[in-house]
Amino acid sequence: MSVATEQFPVRVFGGPTALFEYGGLRFLTDPTFDGPGDYETPGGPTLTKTAPSAGAPADLGRVDAVLLSHDEHADNLDNAGRALLAEVPLTLTTTGGGRRLGDGARGLADWEAAELERPDGGTVTVTAVPALHGPGAREDVEPFTGQVVGFVLTGEGLPTVYVSGDNASLELVEQIAERFAPVDTALLFAGAPRFSVLFGGRPLVLDSAQAAEAARILGARRVVPVHHDSWTHFTEGAGELTAAFTAAGLADLLDWGQHG
Repeated sequence: MSVATEQFPVRVFGGPTALFEYGGLRFLTDPTFDGPGDYETPGGPTLTKTAPSAGAPADLGRVDAVLLSHDEHADNLDNAGRALLAEVPLTLTTTGGGRRLGDGARGLADWEAAELERPDGGTVTVTAVPALHGPGAREDVEPFTGQVVGFVLTGEGLPTVYVSGDNASLELVEQIAERFAPVDTALLFAGAPRFSVLFGGRPLVLDSAQAAEAARILGARRVVPVHHDSWTHFTEGAGELTAAFTAAGLADLLDWGQHG
């Protein structure tokens, strides 16, 4: 296996939170480390966390950058996660999140790229890619669920990595694939989160069958599923994901990461 396609370890902590080293830099996705309980969403439904995270911020070691799909929901950025951002040099997120979070945060528009210096020379390019937090057209979804963003990481001699964020649109996955496929590692946010009061109960993020289809579209060589456990509104978990990838003939792509 070449260096460019060699797979790297991914530590998963529950919900959307994962840590991985890439190009000598350490990246953390959507930090959520608060304990189980109810979390209110301004103007939206209460979110209930059912299980503790598989680690604490103190367990992470150095974090060079946070890849934050959005800052407005507690299942993607909670109180402990917000505190952690103050200790991290860079948070890449939505344009609105960049304004709200202030120092250390940089908002990226769709297809805008940030160049990060690698410790041993060269750069990692982080490209913001479109995401849609619910079913339907952007103008119908964003007034209710807000702006979200995904990321693609590339670099000379490095694998291509896709972090989907809270995306429910396979059409957007197709646009990303046109530019970046094949993807060596896809961190797919899944779990089919639903609320009866939003969009007729249709999923706000990929369901399991859609996650498998996203993997096919991307030509993914590995899929690390996140965002499928620890919250009551996540309606499909590891069992449903395994079944869907098996039905699609893609079960060998699944990598559940290192827990904690």
